[in-house]
Amino acid sequence: MEPDTTRNRIAWEAASRKHVHEYEELLRQARDGCSLLDRELDLLRPVLRSAPSVVHLQSGHGLDDIALVAAGARSVVGVDYSAVAVASAQRRADELGAACRYVVAELPGAPLRDGCADLVYTGKGALIWMPDLRVWARDAARLLRPSGRLFVYEAHPAAPLWTWDEDEPRIRADRGYFDRRHVNDTFPGHGAVERQATLAEIINAVLAAGLELEHVAEYPEPFWRPDGVDAAAWRGRLPNSFALLARRGGAAP
Repeated sequence: MEPDTTRNRIAWEAASRKHVHEYEELLRQARDGCSLLDRELDLLRPVLRSAPSVVHLQSGHGLDDIALVAAGARSVVGVDYSAVAVASAQRRADELGAACRYVVAELPGAPLRDGCADLVYTGKGALIWMPDLRVWARDAARLLRPSGRLFVYEAHPAAPLWTWDEDEPRIRADRGYFDRRHVNDTFPGHGAVERQATLAEIINAVLAAGLELEHVAEYPEPFWRPDGVDAAAWRGRLPNSFALLARRGGAAP
């Protein structure tokens, strides 16, 4: 691994201990609720009606995988480079009887066969760890069967610029939209190196991988809010998240 990746893996193995400490709470959330946001479900429902096989790149605690199965997915394979997160996610899925299995692996380069998925799902803090988005997009496209979809629900690339001040939205003086990286200074990824890309760069990476863009939307709400924080930047005036749906060409077998 390159130095930044090694540093990030150490940071996230430590952060993933949270999934172990909060195992019972996350189990209740997975059993009784749905971690997929309404905006995600609005876009995914037509895809989930066909009971797709799903690959979740950077699957984290795995609650989204259980929610995807509950919403109609036939099965989910989660890929994450945190062995701690994967172990907790697999235990939770097994306990709930959900059709989810997990693989520990660095991405891009998922150790899965070509054309194994009808849907590749990712986001919610995933793309910021990818050193080369074009390689990532090609790997995601490789996993898709003809007519399969890539779905991304992610923090908006501008969101790292906003301060968490509660009185007025402000831009951080130490960050810029066109920067290539910055060091995370908040929980849970404190000390990890986040990559930066513009929205145009993300879209162009997907297009360069040969996928057909079906939908892009930007939203004012963040996908995650830390407890006790009510930042003015999250109150509707600035972009904080986005969704992207793209299709692999060709007819389904």
